[in-house]
Amino acid sequence: MVIVDENSNPFELGCATEVFGLDRPELGGKLYDFRLCAPEPTTRMRDGFFSLTSVEDLGAADTADTLIVPNRPDTEVPRRREVLDAVRRAHDRGARLIGFCSGAFTLAEAGVLDGRRATAHWQWSDVFRRRFPQVIFEEAVLFVDDGDILTAAGSAAALDLGLHVVRRDHGAEVANSVSRRLVFEANRDGGQKQFIERPVPALSSESLGPLTSWAVEHLSDAIQVADLARQAHVSVATLHRRFIAQLGTTPHAWLTRERVRMACRLLERGDADLTAIAAATGVGTTTTLRSLMRRETGLTPSAYRQRFGGR
Repeated sequence: MVIVDENSNPFELGCATEVFGLDRPELGGKLYDFRLCAPEPTTRMRDGFFSLTSVEDLGAADTADTLIVPNRPDTEVPRRREVLDAVRRAHDRGARLIGFCSGAFTLAEAGVLDGRRATAHWQWSDVFRRRFPQVIFEEAVLFVDDGDILTAAGSAAALDLGLHVVRRDHGAEVANSVSRRLVFEANRDGGQKQFIERPVPALSSESLGPLTSWAVEHLSDAIQVADLARQAHVSVATLHRRFIAQLGTTPHAWLTRERVRMACRLLERGDADLTAIAAATGVGTTTTLRSLMRRETGLTPSAYRQRFGGR
């Protein structure tokens, strides 16, 4: 359920609709019962671009298992009391709360972020810290998953968080399918920096696309960073700089996440034991696989298979 309030951003609403609201016949239908609600019959969207009508009233928010709160760019304007009350009620009954971009201000104003971790667009970091010093604000990340409250940084980070939620609810295979349909990079995790200076490459050959595609196909060969550098015909130091500039992560961290993602897909399919998965992903041993899975997903391979296997 999404609460749409006056002056809400249409982009993040569109992101929520694309990720959570569309019918996906390739996955067996809709992943979520996605609905919109608003405190008024007609809601004027940001800067009066258009008005939203024919959605449910705010009372519908009281039935939501997951509630996406309003994300208005006029962060200095107090949110409506009835909206904040709806957010508090949802939190009190154990619903999951999501704030995209300036949605963190709505959550903080409702008082549900006190002592919790959160993020928002980097341009509001100083304002947010001054207004809500009791919130642990993390500026240099794309999104924060703090259990039952999740927040995303500006604009496209809403897609990153949305895909993370799908992955958490339905597994990596389903999330990857959604990302392919969105034609959106599925490799950005929450720890990637929001804003990275990226000079325009002098040569198109500096793109990491061909290299990462090659690497995914050769994970079972236990390739390392030095192998990536040789394949790209650059030094390890140059490769490191390109990964940081283009993907916001190191080559080693990227390889680790790709291996864990492949392990997740194999566990979901249920077509291999742990020894075979460790070999197929290039991690070497089942001990290493367990360690990486726990670190990256918070679950052991057995727990992950039990939760997501066979879907």
